[in-house]
Amino acid sequence: MRKDGPVTNDKPRKSDNHMSFAVLFPGQGSQFVGMGADLFAARGDVLGDRADEVLGWSLREVCLDGPEALLTSTDHAQPALFALSYVLWEAFSDQVGRVPAAAAGHSLGEYTALTAAGAIDFEKGLALVAERGRAMAEAAGSLEDSTMAAVIGSPDEAVEAVLAARRSDGGQIWAANFNAPGQVVVAGASADIDWLVAEAKALGLRRVIPLQVAAAFHSPFMAPAAAALADAVAGVSFDVPSFDVYANVDAAPASDIGESLIKQLTAPVRFVETLSAMSASGIDTFVHVGPGDVTAGLVRKTVPGATVAVVDSLESVAEAVRVVNHEGGSDA
Repeated sequence: MRKDGPVTNDKPRKSDNHMSFAVLFPGQGSQFVGMGADLFAARGDVLGDRADEVLGWSLREVCLDGPEALLTSTDHAQPALFALSYVLWEAFSDQVGRVPAAAAGHSLGEYTALTAAGAIDFEKGLALVAERGRAMAEAAGSLEDSTMAAVIGSPDEAVEAVLAARRSDGGQIWAANFNAPGQVVVAGASADIDWLVAEAKALGLRRVIPLQVAAAFHSPFMAPAAAALADAVAGVSFDVPSFDVYANVDAAPASDIGESLIKQLTAPVRFVETLSAMSASGIDTFVHVGPGDVTAGLVRKTVPGATVAVVDSLESVAEAVRVVNHEGGSDA
């Protein structure tokens, strides 16, 4: 948090409300061994010694060589995705010639969005993400059994009603990610997730899929990680973003960035509301920036008719720029 109080939105911004595109950054789960080979070749100045000094391990080796178990671990995947997504943002930003109206990120991606908007610089952002990853990994390792599952094809209200009823009977289970219409990820004690999977049809839920994750992220199970992250955030001074960055916790531009990031660990990611709010504000074009294309898929499900582009490599930047600037090209 800022040492002189919460971030407010009273500073003139570089973007105007009429700007029609937003950038979106992915969260954990988009990583894969071999990702970013073109970025390491082109931007070794950022992704080499500078990053390694912050992390204490070789970003290049982990991303390009793995092994998969190492890259997938929370404390490695998060900094890796943050760094590669940010470098792709720089490449896109340099060419697009326009400032986005807004940005958002899915969970971890919110940190990339804030860095892209200038609220924090790259090294400090990378260090904060590394602390977050470590805190979440440590919490996962020390917790009682907890996990997550995806509920597909059921209304959000129906899912929340089932979870609330279970909690009233002493269960520990909550909504963790509202990803797209009919796609809710839930988190909780392993026994409660097992119950949800087994009783899905009886509960009126169309489909429940167990997820292979380390713990119940974005739920009260992450309270120890939130406490550790609060200590790290206390030493960070955030600048006012140059464009709106929508917070996961309330699907609105954060008025207190540090507080939003801390709450994010124990609160659900409200990505459907975020995309809907952006669309309602006049944004009609969305650019996924980072490995994979997860947020692009969520846009297509949530904002039908929106223009979508993907920047997942240096080679893809030019096409995304054409799409955003309406210079031809198709939905990527």
